[in-house]
Amino acid sequence: MKIICNIPSTLRATFFAAVAVTVFVSSAALLHAQRLPDTVRPDHYTLSLTPDLKAATFSGVETIDVTLSKSEKHITLNSAEIAFQSVAAIVNGKTINADVSLDKNKEQVTFSFDEKLPAGPAKLSISYTGILNGELRGFYLSKTARRNYAVTQFESTDARRAFPCFDEPAFKATYDVSLTIDAGDTAISNGELIADAPATTSGKHTVTFATTPKMSTYLVAFLVGDFKCSSGSSDGVAIRVCATPDKVALTPYGLGVAEKTLHYYNQYFGIPYPLKKLDLIALPDFEAGAMENFGAITYRETDLLLDEKTATVHDRKEVALVITHEMAHQWFGDLVTMQWWDNLWLNEGFATWMETKAAGVLHPEWNMDQTVAGDLQDTLSLDAQPTTRPIRARADTPDEISQMFDGIAYGKAGAVLSMIENYLGEDTFRQGVHNYLAAHVYGNATAEDFWGAQTANSHKPVDKIMESLVTQRGVPVLAVGDPVNGKVSIEQKRFFLNPGVTVETAQAWTLPVCFKSAASQQCEVLTPSASKLDAPENALLFANAGGKGYYRASYSRRVYESLVTNVETSLTPDERIILLGDQWAQVHANKASVGSDLDLIAAVKADTNAEVIENALKASPEVIRASIPDSGFRAIYVQIAATPAEKARLSTWIRANFAPELAKLSAPTATDSDNTRELRAKLFSILGLYGKDPAVIAQAKQITEKYLADASSVDASLGKSALAIAASNGDAALFNELQNIFETSANPELQEGALHQLQRFEDPTLLDRALNYFVSGKVRNQDVAYLFADALGSDANREQTWKFIEGHWDAVRAQLTTESGSRLVSATGNFCTEERRDEVRKFFASHSVSASSGAQSHSQERINGCIELRGQQEPKLKKWLDAQTKQ
Repeated sequence: MKIICNIPSTLRATFFAAVAVTVFVSSAALLHAQRLPDTVRPDHYTLSLTPDLKAATFSGVETIDVTLSKSEKHITLNSAEIAFQSVAAIVNGKTINADVSLDKNKEQVTFSFDEKLPAGPAKLSISYTGILNGELRGFYLSKTARRNYAVTQFESTDARRAFPCFDEPAFKATYDVSLTIDAGDTAISNGELIADAPATTSGKHTVTFATTPKMSTYLVAFLVGDFKCSSGSSDGVAIRVCATPDKVALTPYGLGVAEKTLHYYNQYFGIPYPLKKLDLIALPDFEAGAMENFGAITYRETDLLLDEKTATVHDRKEVALVITHEMAHQWFGDLVTMQWWDNLWLNEGFATWMETKAAGVLHPEWNMDQTVAGDLQDTLSLDAQPTTRPIRARADTPDEISQMFDGIAYGKAGAVLSMIENYLGEDTFRQGVHNYLAAHVYGNATAEDFWGAQTANSHKPVDKIMESLVTQRGVPVLAVGDPVNGKVSIEQKRFFLNPGVTVETAQAWTLPVCFKSAASQQCEVLTPSASKLDAPENALLFANAGGKGYYRASYSRRVYESLVTNVETSLTPDERIILLGDQWAQVHANKASVGSDLDLIAAVKADTNAEVIENALKASPEVIRASIPDSGFRAIYVQIAATPAEKARLSTWIRANFAPELAKLSAPTATDSDNTRELRAKLFSILGLYGKDPAVIAQAKQITEKYLADASSVDASLGKSALAIAASNGDAALFNELQNIFETSANPELQEGALHQLQRFEDPTLLDRALNYFVSGKVRNQDVAYLFADALGSDANREQTWKFIEGHWDAVRAQLTTESGSRLVSATGNFCTEERRDEVRKFFASHSVSASSGAQSHSQERINGCIELRGQQEPKLKKWLDAQTKQ
């Protein structure tokens, strides 16, 4: 599953900062209470469902073929929001009726039979009814202005809302699905359509799908409506990209990506995609970014549909990355599934690692290694908080499982896999992946299964490295000494962003450390007992060659100064991104001054790689803070600058450094590379939003006027950057125009882009209009938490937004979904005062938000970190600014 946290901004990076991380520790009693007994296992489900889209209900007739390991009088399985009409078991031709007892708190149902069922095979026959809910989970309603659709989202524990089942990943089974639906509608499910016949009820027809492969309940899908599709194929597999009828024209780009990706994955994994078809379906209401249902992947419209004439480079990248992520799951997660949710990283970490690898093969010009290096900075910062958790952590209840979908399962796990691949070499790692998948086809696996396969194949200590990183929380920091007699000293310990954090026990890891060398890199394994490694022969000492190591590095003053001097000549772009991130981390930990970081930014200001420029600013999150759609920047604007005068002096410095770089770029042309388009847009954003450049702001207003009149008339990347600047400085006329685009456009990217600009208006009256609009019911509730989170990320709008949330909590809470509230809670971490910290803590102590306990802890830590940082670095910033003025 792909999670969205900032729409339409970068998914990968913002997710890691926005989703809270916590550690789940449950007692044995709770574990027993939540998990199903394994004495009854399902083999096959036959599901016949009849949804009523107008009444928002459905009825179901279900048969589950099960195997009992011993004689049982009671069978317990999962069920939620389901009413039972009849339940019976059929054993050796005999029907045995059952009484039904529900446990709503555990989301379980127990069938108590009139007599004991013998060990061996049996059939459970169940008739029931349910509701098509409005919570974006289970079997639910997705709506457009024209009509209702019935769609599903089952990960992680919501298949039980559509059919009684053994709703745990290890209970794999096959499925036969049929749906009786309105005559004018169609349906999509995991298998290919094999029959379509009139139903006994007038005006209905029944569609039947082929038997699925063996899979977990959370991967089942069925969707009902008037979907229209673009069709293609790859390696003999039929591929469709589907949407509501008014948006089918936006499906060809996604179809092309899916066709190329399927062929690449077939070749890479050495295991052919196992179904005859693959559908990718855009849904109007969908909380996650996408969901990897086997053979029927579902998406937010903005993550699948795209108009290539108006799409930015960023838009095209993001759609491609979400597609490659979900298609990777067809192997990692669907074909081979984690045994339990504590090893969720076996799904999400693999897909996160694979998405950029596949996108990089399809589009080498996108420089995905630089993207990977940038994403790594977000993950390392998240993992440097005390509330972080190990990659593998216990999660037993649905609420705990929900919180596992975080930046650790995605970002850290993906980064660790990238490091292992870099250490072993691509071919060796690829063979280990194949061996792992082949050994567990249609089954379940554990972390030990994966690293055991890699260790056996490579004959290197992958098991020790992986266990070190999977079972321990936190980020290693390597203090790299000066080379002496061919050796370099290495001291490792756990790194914390906030210097005031202390730990009682020391930690150490087993890590492959790769130094930059004449032959690209020289990798050695650092063990907890080692204190020295062989130093490379070249004079430049850089301890993260290729930018793939999961650790921070600090250097002696002499080595660091040499790196800065040679940053543009001796380091690759991804290595520059790593150095920028490491230096900012040193500033945050009060091991270096903010001026040193700004000096490093100035040293790369002329870099021609858009990702390096992005990360140059992103590497200083508390110095420069804003949320810029289509630039990839996270929340970055002046936090430690204590006065408006200091902020103004920072803006002057930004203009002095980056205006000449923008001036070097010509006006957009049709022959511009993707990198040039993004570089121009990022520099424009920096100057307009951070530098407050009057000329850029005036130009942004002119470009915005053309962009809104005809999005295809200007370079899309520049157009979106201009729109963000214009909205920040916008008036009521622009606000009205954007609101109208949101309400009337048929292009999801333009529509959502307009909506997310409304929270950017800094005029208090217009911001109040925006905040009231978000809770008016006119905005899909899938978006509301993210809109408020974006507004809380704005230095100009944070205070007013928070006061609105406090004063209108009932209205805000009514628009939050079961899963999205933690995003809003996490965004309160953008405050930087003790008063707001205490106020936020007290507010959420008395205003409950589901699945947000970790988010609340993480938010408090971020505020404390900002307070501490401001106290330590503000005097240093003032001194540095004074020095700049004298130059």
